[in-house]
Amino acid sequence: MQYLAKIICLLSLVVYTPGAAALPGNGGWKAGVARIRITPDEPMWMGGYAARNRPAEGTGIELWAKALALEDATGKRVLLITTDLLGIPAALSSKIRGRIKALFGLERDAVMLNSSHTHSGPALARSLANANPVDPEVTQKINAYSERLVEMIVQVAGDALRSVAPARVYAGNGVTRFQVNRRNNNESQIGSVTDLAGPNDYAVPVILVENQQGKPMAIAFGYACHATVLSGYDWSGDYPGYAQLELEQMHPGATALFFQGAGGDQNPMPRHTVALARQYGRTLAAAVDRVLSDGLRELEPRIRTAYAEIGLELSAPPAREEVARIASESSGFMKRWAERLLSQLEAGDPVMDSYPYPLQAWKLGDQPVLALGGEVVVEYAIELKRLFGQDIFVLGYSNDVMGYIPSLRILREGGYEGAVSQMVYGLPGPWSWNVEAQIISKMEELAARAGILKVPKNK
Repeated sequence: MQYLAKIICLLSLVVYTPGAAALPGNGGWKAGVARIRITPDEPMWMGGYAARNRPAEGTGIELWAKALALEDATGKRVLLITTDLLGIPAALSSKIRGRIKALFGLERDAVMLNSSHTHSGPALARSLANANPVDPEVTQKINAYSERLVEMIVQVAGDALRSVAPARVYAGNGVTRFQVNRRNNNESQIGSVTDLAGPNDYAVPVILVENQQGKPMAIAFGYACHATVLSGYDWSGDYPGYAQLELEQMHPGATALFFQGAGGDQNPMPRHTVALARQYGRTLAAAVDRVLSDGLRELEPRIRTAYAEIGLELSAPPAREEVARIASESSGFMKRWAERLLSQLEAGDPVMDSYPYPLQAWKLGDQPVLALGGEVVVEYAIELKRLFGQDIFVLGYSNDVMGYIPSLRILREGGYEGAVSQMVYGLPGPWSWNVEAQIISKMEELAARAGILKVPKNK
């Protein structure tokens, strides 16, 4: 009887060992990953720099869309889709997520669509409306590619979902420091300064997915920094593309997926050479690899999600006389913005006073992931980490990129991110003064719905 009792005791210890719920075959994680090449096959206009005056001329490194499907112990599924693109606008994002829902049954709260914000990718339909030249041939090529892109992303999403198999999932945070706050530092003097001004967020969030044999199958990682090292005429994923290539060489068989953070006001500096893009990519990959070696914790196979779109308020556009003056005296994107808005005003058409802005919250095991649309400046990540802890993951450029999302401080200061950039994107005017309060308040609500707790206030 004593021998039998010992066996029962040992069996009970096996059953209740921490992490046993995550083991394959015990209702644990399932995961699938897939990729598809999205490099345009013909010369076409590039997205990101209004100063470009001709189509792309070659390929530095290929562009990819990648998908990571996760399924928890209850069968709940989510999709993280990453793209080597400037940013997917609402019209294309809605098509993609609508097709995914129709084909695979996933609602919007379960699909997170992120772009690396490379400025060496193709221009997309209804993105940066006033940056591209008004030319029927250019527009036709952009529209045709955008339609193909929808099909390719839906395809890679299905490939990832169909390939799910038992897995383990881990998360951790690293650090690297090549982002520079571009509003508070002079790029032309960057080589001589000894103290860079902030604010900044140097975190490197990492998700590792291992297969049943303990081999990495997917490495999802992020950083909050513009992908603007390169400014030429070759297709390239910029430093995020090089970081993904480096990680895949370091971990054969794994797919590396990069997601952009709240890097709206952060630039890599110095920049403008392929060698620097490769250096920053290797630097970022090294930070990720360090986390893979000693900075991970295993996540329980449990997913919670929440999603909402809020009417983010816009300030009133300038008076008609001022718009007419800009149209007559300006050039480039400002002239195109003014001419289009003037035409709208003279026709008596209603002018947009708010925008349907997407926010999303996931909780993967105990790992919070918060995603915001648009070119979010770094202060949003800082504030959200103050509320929910330094280990949360904050993504910008998610589900829709409709313009810069400035903080209240930047709105008051003005400048490109606060005022001018909205013209490039085709918005009628800057955001309202309560934009930051609207976003943070709604994200607090979504976090609560996803079971993400606030950090207790210091007494």
